Amino acid sequence: MAASSWQVALLALALCVLPALPAASAARAFFIFGDSLVDNGNNNYLLTSARADSWPYGIDTPDHRATGRFSNGKNVVDLISEQIGSVPVLPYLSPELDGQNLLVGANFASAGIGILNDTGIQFANIIRISKQLTYFEQYKHRLAKLYGPERAARVVGGALTLITLGGNDFVNNYYLVPYSARSREFSLPDYIKYILSEYKQVLRRIHGLGARRILVTGVGPIGCVPAELAMHSLDGSCDPELQRASEAYNPQMEAMLNELNAEVGSGGGNGAVFVAVNTRRMHDDFIADPKAYGFVTAKEACCGQGRFSTASASAPWCPACAPTATSTCSGTPSTPRSAPTASSPRTTSPAPRTTSPP
Repeated sequence: MAASSWQVALLALALCVLPALPAASAARAFFIFGDSLVDNGNNNYLLTSARADSWPYGIDTPDHRATGRFSNGKNVVDLISEQIGSVPVLPYLSPELDGQNLLVGANFASAGIGILNDTGIQFANIIRISKQLTYFEQYKHRLAKLYGPERAARVVGGALTLITLGGNDFVNNYYLVPYSARSREFSLPDYIKYILSEYKQVLRRIHGLGARRILVTGVGPIGCVPAELAMHSLDGSCDPELQRASEAYNPQMEAMLNELNAEVGSGGGNGAVFVAVNTRRMHDDFIADPKAYGFVTAKEACCGQGRFSTASASAPWCPACAPTATSTCSGTPSTPRSAPTASSPRTTSPAPRTTSPP
């Protein structure tokens, strides 16, 4: 998702995704598709307003510089890379993604996109999901050219794949403005059916391109994030209409994944190919008790003006949060600024880019 929409989900996403990962026995490739929750720099190479290339993004990295992540430091992609024994995955548009770095995988995610092509049109030049899949095809050709088609197939088939989509289709499409085009076209139940039918085609294509272990995240409590509270809440309570959308979407997404698993079979003896990740449940726990995760509040962005600190977060004069405050930038927590724990380590510099080819 883009910085102007709901973005208080990264910590909950990490807490939910990491337990679902297989134990790391050897480094494996990692592929990422989706929106700003998992974008680690692709939009820096695009002419778009959906960028995280300026302060206060990256304020908790060792050099306090923005990296393209919509976060104060690491995002869930970095934490997963650590969990599976991999070095950090590069954005697909990075000129460094070549040679042995291709064996690590690639991040195709782009802030602002959704399942539908008309989601996030206000951000103009972003990598929509159809283009992300085209880039995945290009990646496979590049890998096969360097290492041969058989090895390329092994890398892709043995990789972990994460896809995070859906939230923007509500906050940056259906509910973007009153009487939006999509809300006039569809009732909410029919809209959910429509976007899930489109999502099913996306997931079929990812599987058709060789991915065999695919984590699919649901939609978090979009009515509770700071940007939406600022627009829809008078007293800090979550917006019921936005909450209703995610409550209706997630179980239907899981049912769709069950249908796909029945259709494609098992992932080479490793269980289901498509694995649903319930970000909503974990995010609800975070909102109910943020202090348990090292945060002071789940309702305010780290840096900004106005209600819930959501306005002008990227202005050069915007004061950063104090060390005791929640560490969120435009509402996106990555690692708390309290003492680090095993589940929320202090941000560190990316590891040297050395690889052990599969």
